Amino acid sequence: MSETLFAPEGGWRVRIIDLSGGAEDNIVEEIGGFPDLIHANAFARAYVRDSIERCRSAGLSPKEVLQAWFAYGEDAEVLESGENGWRSANELDDFAAHRASEMERDWRALDPRRADDEDEVE
Repeated sequence: MSETLFAPEGGWRVRIIDLSGGAEDNIVEEIGGFPDLIHANAFARAYVRDSIERCRSAGLSPKEVLQAWFAYGEDAEVLESGENGWRSANELDDFAAHRASEMERDWRALDPRRADDEDEVE
């Protein structure tokens, strides 16, 4: 329960994992500064939805979409979130079976680094 009440110092962090094995330790990057767990979970979910859609090709079955994602996609996990963190494994079958809308895969709108970029422009 404390995971939902208090963010770690610097905010929640989401780790992006390269499933193709192209990155050192399969970690692409860690994105920090999420003010609450809901925001971090939503970002991770949208990031994975987008990754699955980028692996989807016309005519692929849901099983083939997942195979492509496990070979070339990127997963996301919310660090230090315990049982309250979003897990891709809980939704992969549904994601593969149903194409995502643009809003469902818009992780950029949820990215805390975007707010930093907007502050610099002002």
